[in-house]
Amino acid sequence: MIRKSLAAVALAAIVPVASAKTVSMCVFDVIGANGDFYNMVKDYALEMKAHGVDFDLKPYTDEGVAVGDFNAGQCDAVAATDIRTRPFNRFTGSISAVGALPTYDDLKTLLATLAQPKAAPLMKENGYEVLGIVPVGAGYLFVNDRSIDTAGELAGKRMATLDYQKDAIHMVNFVKATVVPSDITNFAGKFNNGSVDTAYAPAFAYEALELYKGLGKDGGIVDYPLAQLTIQVIARDDVLPDASAQKAREVAWGMFPQAMDLISGQETAIPDDKWVKIPEKDIQGYQEMFRQNRLEMRDGLNGAPNVYHPKMLGLLSKIRCASNPASSECTAGNRE
Repeated sequence: MIRKSLAAVALAAIVPVASAKTVSMCVFDVIGANGDFYNMVKDYALEMKAHGVDFDLKPYTDEGVAVGDFNAGQCDAVAATDIRTRPFNRFTGSISAVGALPTYDDLKTLLATLAQPKAAPLMKENGYEVLGIVPVGAGYLFVNDRSIDTAGELAGKRMATLDYQKDAIHMVNFVKATVVPSDITNFAGKFNNGSVDTAYAPAFAYEALELYKGLGKDGGIVDYPLAQLTIQVIARDDVLPDASAQKAREVAWGMFPQAMDLISGQETAIPDDKWVKIPEKDIQGYQEMFRQNRLEMRDGLNGAPNVYHPKMLGLLSKIRCASNPASSECTAGNRE
């Protein structure tokens, strides 16, 4: 009897592995296979094995190449930043809308909502499906001169701007700064060698991409989240059945605490004197400036690119007003 039970246990352990669906995934991490985010995707893949999906991961240090290989059919799925994956799903690609999620608590509310089964239809678009969303940290403005702490002082400054990030280009033009076209492989080098005055990145870049070199003695990091950046797992929507795809999103949501521990560690590791505090009285003005820009980029007005998904902007507005109901935007006639 004991021998029979052991055999049953062994068989149960073998069957899910034997019947697991293998899904190749191109994974971007600027550090490669040793990077924190690649390792987080490894944890995601490990947990998905228990649900009958065996992700075969391939690391990339160039995000453009990772997405290109996915487009060429060399991978069934890709894990990359939402800035790059926006063409596959405009709804989830609008999570990083400028100024739209000022706190990590708001981000948590959003990702919990998107992991619910009722959000599943919004995860599919144009033949692609979002299989998971994991935060990588708020994007901050790194400046080589601490006096650059207001929008007005950005006028004329050279800003490393990802040449495929249409919303960032619009914002740089709006504050009358100078766009210096860059990509994820070279923006840090431009900032560090003084070719640009400012760069935009999450806290991990301070150490991992050595942005402290570009800060030098006079620079700093403006302590205001310009956007919440995420890694999104995108697959063709026939790669997984609906039930497995939903489970994948739930597994990714379950990694939120792990991701936030990592982000918190990266942010607290930056010396206090490197952060540039913005006066509270100025923050409301910035929030309204960002909101007006989001409306333009939702509707394609005033020369703005038509970038943001109206439904996502509406959801983000509800989340902000639930956490800060006194905000003037919550009673605005043109509320998102």
